[in-house]
Amino acid sequence: MAKVGFIGLGNMGGPMAANLVKAGYAVTGFDMAPAAIAAAEAQGVAVVESAVAAARGAAVVFTMLPAGPQVRQVYLGGAGILAAADPSTLFIDSSTIDVASARAVHEAAAAAGHHMLDAPVSGGVVGAQAGSLTMMVGGTNEGFERGKPYLEIVGRKVVHAGPAGNGQVAKVCNNMILGISMIAVSEAFTLGEKLGLDPKTLFEISSTASGACWAMINHNPVPGIVEGSAANRDYRPGFAAAMMLKDLKLAQEAAGLAEAATPLGAEAAALYTLFVNAGNAGKDYSAIIKLIRGELG
Repeated sequence: MAKVGFIGLGNMGGPMAANLVKAGYAVTGFDMAPAAIAAAEAQGVAVVESAVAAARGAAVVFTMLPAGPQVRQVYLGGAGILAAADPSTLFIDSSTIDVASARAVHEAAAAAGHHMLDAPVSGGVVGAQAGSLTMMVGGTNEGFERGKPYLEIVGRKVVHAGPAGNGQVAKVCNNMILGISMIAVSEAFTLGEKLGLDPKTLFEISSTASGACWAMINHNPVPGIVEGSAANRDYRPGFAAAMMLKDLKLAQEAAGLAEAATPLGAEAAALYTLFVNAGNAGKDYSAIIKLIRGELG
């Protein structure tokens, strides 16, 4: 089977690489964190000394990196993986980054004779471990068809969102909806409690009425309502508030690029900034209800 390179073996990338190993691929990986390296090696990933070494000789190279600057650094320039890779390598960047960086890397990959997909994910660490991620993919039809067999190993739902950068567009739009929705749910349940309405009663009504949404039904911020919610484990993430803030900021950056008005997105970003700056970066994003209830500080 084809050799796969994987750069970025952290909480998301490590399980994704492990699932590729389980599917029978020889995976060569790189990360800068010793703990990530040890965990990947335990899952059968052959760890090498650099990103370039992971990319060299691979038919497909995944990257899962923190932000746009790191993606540009790894891909671009004379010491980047685009220059080191074999001709016609397929690159799949599953990082969540700004649209401009994604499109710049796509352009550089095409100029170097490679195929490129931006394929950010939704589903969190549990989804990465289970191979049940939703993959939002930007790139050419040819690149998508070539990458789909690999994406279907690490994800349950793989959607071609359109040309270069559209995977990132889909990701920031989706998570802007999620961030706004969680704030709305938190405000509604707080208002109901203050007016004497039992949260379980409000859930029973709204979960099958016009107020229903994913954040309320699947990840309710009030303890004791949805069994799998982070609210029932002291708001341990899940999806950390710092990551939600990152995505909301990316959405605002994209809105500026598109000259699109997103006032609720801007307000959500402002509220999550307050929440994170109050020392809650590592809490689940649903813990924003604590800010809305006035339980902080």
